[in-house]
Amino acid sequence: MVAEGEPLWLPEDRAWAEALHAVEADTCPDCRQPWGEATARENEFEYVAEPILCHACTTSAKAVKAYQDGNKGSSDGLHIHITRRTA
Repeated sequence: MVAEGEPLWLPEDRAWAEALHAVEADTCPDCRQPWGEATARENEFEYVAEPILCHACTTSAKAVKAYQDGNKGSSDGLHIHITRRTA
C-alpha cells in the first residue's frame, strides 16, 4: 500500500513498465513474435507453424455454434465462460 506522500511508481517500476511497453509494441498481436524479426524479408521462410488443438477453445466454439443454431445465428453480446471440469 502506498502511504500519503509516497510515489505510486518508483524509478525501477517505471523502468520495468517502459521495458514491457517496448516489448509489446514490437510484438505481432496474432502470433506474438517480434515484429522486427517476423517482418524482416530475410526471415520469410524461417518460421514453422504447427496446428495445435486447444480443447478449451474447441468447447467454446461448439457452445457458440449451438447458441447460434438455437437463436437463428445471433450471438450479439455472447460471452463464453470456460472452466475445467473437476473429478
